[in-house]
Amino acid sequence: MITIANNKNELPINENIKVAEMMVIGPNGEQMGIKNITDALTLANYAGLDLVLMNGNSTPAVAKIMDYNKYKYERNKKLKEAQKNQRAANKDVKEYRLSVNIDIHDFETRVKNAKEYLIKGHKVKGFLRFKGRSITHPELGQEVLERFAESLSEVSTVEQQPKMEGRQMFMLLAPKKDK
Repeated sequence: MITIANNKNELPINENIKVAEMMVIGPNGEQMGIKNITDALTLANYAGLDLVLMNGNSTPAVAKIMDYNKYKYERNKKLKEAQKNQRAANKDVKEYRLSVNIDIHDFETRVKNAKEYLIKGHKVKGFLRFKGRSITHPELGQEVLERFAESLSEVSTVEQQPKMEGRQMFMLLAPKKDK
């Protein structure tokens, strides 16, 4: 079976190896010593496995006798698992924009939507943009954000207290951990 390494993630195997001499590692991890390419290929064929060049830049180059398709399968499986764990760790952050003089109904609607999002396990960022002269009273904005956090307190915890950044104030809420 001849496979050409057309992807940069694939390692050169069998006849595609262009190194004259290499350190050969057996299928069980034992070192078989430095062999030339023909001897190494003979050993691999005798074992019914592939000769895979693991590191061609070292001196001497390192090749291993293994089932390359099984190796690729396990490597891809680990990669997918790592990506899955990374997605789980980086859940989405939903932003809800409030204002200093937000109407009661608008506020309750945003609280209801944020609660649904928190129950799904995502984080919520409540932020408030000060317009015009409202910047002179940041305490009013902080009250609105604290009221937002308090109305969501049964499903969330405050991860970051209200913080001013330019003309915006924001806070971060995370879902409560079930015990």
